[in-house]
Amino acid sequence: MRSWQTILTALYSLRANKIRTFLTTLGIVIGVFSVVALVSVVKGFENYITGEFAKIGSNLLFISPGRFSAGSDPAMAFTDNKLELSQVGIIKTELGDRYIGVTPYIEIMKTAKFGTKSYLATVVGNNEMLDILGTEVSNGRFFNKAEVDGKARVTAIGKVVADNLFGSRSPVGQKIKIDGESYEVIGILKEQGANFDTLLYIPYTTVRECMGVKNISSILIKLKEGQNVKDTQKLTEIALLRVLKKDDFTVLTQEEILTSVNSILNVISIGLTIIASISLLVGGIGIMNIMLVSVTERTNEIGLRKALGATSWNISLQFMSEAVFISIVGGIMGLMSSWLLTIGIHKWIQAQITPWAIALALGFSLLVGIVFGTYPALEASKKDPIESLRYE
Repeated sequence: MRSWQTILTALYSLRANKIRTFLTTLGIVIGVFSVVALVSVVKGFENYITGEFAKIGSNLLFISPGRFSAGSDPAMAFTDNKLELSQVGIIKTELGDRYIGVTPYIEIMKTAKFGTKSYLATVVGNNEMLDILGTEVSNGRFFNKAEVDGKARVTAIGKVVADNLFGSRSPVGQKIKIDGESYEVIGILKEQGANFDTLLYIPYTTVRECMGVKNISSILIKLKEGQNVKDTQKLTEIALLRVLKKDDFTVLTQEEILTSVNSILNVISIGLTIIASISLLVGGIGIMNIMLVSVTERTNEIGLRKALGATSWNISLQFMSEAVFISIVGGIMGLMSSWLLTIGIHKWIQAQITPWAIALALGFSLLVGIVFGTYPALEASKKDPIESLRYE
């Protein structure tokens, strides 16, 4: 019997048991869907973070408390935070000809209230944030140096904050309350993405005095065009080492932060892929179980085919073809399901199915079919034709 005829016989056998074939295939579908969908969602987060960094340019330096390294606990760095306002003055003195703006950066979660409405926003204390992050005001204005020096209770808010507190009403000139204190809304910022539109900007001097925040979260520096980021990074470290120890701070470029975040996401992606692959193994065990049952049920058929001239190779190929077919079809269906999910959630996150995820899912599903189909196929090929014909 020719190989193609054997494969056709395998397909006919699968069609004869539609429900069993579907349920067996479903295990592979779920496994492949889990692997590809999880990888695509993690890739979406990576695309989102990369996009947010691209919006603020590539000429930024971030000074964070503690020694930043892969695997370090950020909470420990902030527990022993030694960043102070005096260090902002040192940077301005040492790097005055290299930067556009330098600002202390304080970040704290607070509930803002207007009338009966409230919104949990991220309060950002700063002084020159517009120059540093390239943010623009769509209505009203940003606070000025006099208001920073005078610790004025004013705020410029993101669009999401404005929509939640004021709806269609103009917030400029209105007063909101934070921790029982009134702050005048002097401006609304242009839309810049979800990571920025939920912020509420207040002079850092006001945040320190009214909200009891003493340490600054970080220091942000925006360099002039043409300045070498790496050189300025080194000069900043040298300047701060005069007043701080090496382990008290870290000067990071955007590229370093992005690389670190992507490395973390890659580890998460690998971990989730391994976890999701367990469902593929379960699907493979299901294939082997069903194929062994099928071998037992079709013992008479195996004996009859061998009596008519089918070889052990033909029998083995038939059962192997059935297992591989189930795996491949399940892999394709799982891939299509994950593709539909990716399209469905693209509005909220830029999920993306990567070529390596496709290759991994389909390759692994094929491997599952071969590995878990081999034993049943060998068992079928070993059947004695005479004994098989007698089997009831």
